[in-house]
Amino acid sequence: MQQILTAQAGPGMILAKDVLTPEGRVLCGKGTELTGALIERLSRMEIMNLTVEGNPVKVEGEKSLPELLKEIDLRFSRVEKIAPLMYLKKRLKERLVASRSA
Repeated sequence: MQQILTAQAGPGMILAKDVLTPEGRVLCGKGTELTGALIERLSRMEIMNLTVEGNPVKVEGEKSLPELLKEIDLRFSRVEKIAPLMYLKKRLKERLVASRSA
């Protein structure tokens, strides 16, 4: 799941969260596939951000999933014999993978 600017949205992207008005009304539901016309309409309504499935927009300086997993391994390398910390490491990696694939 990735939060992007509406200007970065492209046809075919899938919404991961509902798009709401400032009053809290749902404009587009989670799971909606974006089209050019829908993106244009959201822009005209001054909707600035969208949350889309996956990680479709590459951000300069953003690390890839393998790089982030490697960093977690490195950070926990000195405490490999401490079971609670290894559990924490495992959970961190699971959540990171889930957040990138959702």
